Amino acid sequence: MLLSEGQMSDYKGAALMLAALPKANELLGDKGYDADWFRTALAERGITACIPSKSNRKAPIEHDRTLYRQRHKIENMFGRLKDWRRVHTRYDQCAHTFMSAICIAALVILAMINES
Repeated sequence: MLLSEGQMSDYKGAALMLAALPKANELLGDKGYDADWFRTALAERGITACIPSKSNRKAPIEHDRTLYRQRHKIENMFGRLKDWRRVHTRYDQCAHTFMSAICIAALVILAMINES
């Protein structure tokens, strides 16, 4: 897991997490991850990028629209995490403490999902 600065762009964060990516067939990402170097790095690892092109790209790159519709599940998880006030407003100044709060919230959410 990577905790980056709030103002860091997605593709800069992608560069930091690229080495830690697990084996996968496909990677879902939003337009913020649309960069040629990132797509190339994923292809070298055998990962198909399902990332829509930015609006300013001269030659748009196609993506699997059916697979991309599944990205809402990721967004829903972030929404559930932000239901926790401590996470949403980032009370903790220390990154370690903030990451701990995120992990606790994720565990409680997972337990609630498994209960139902």
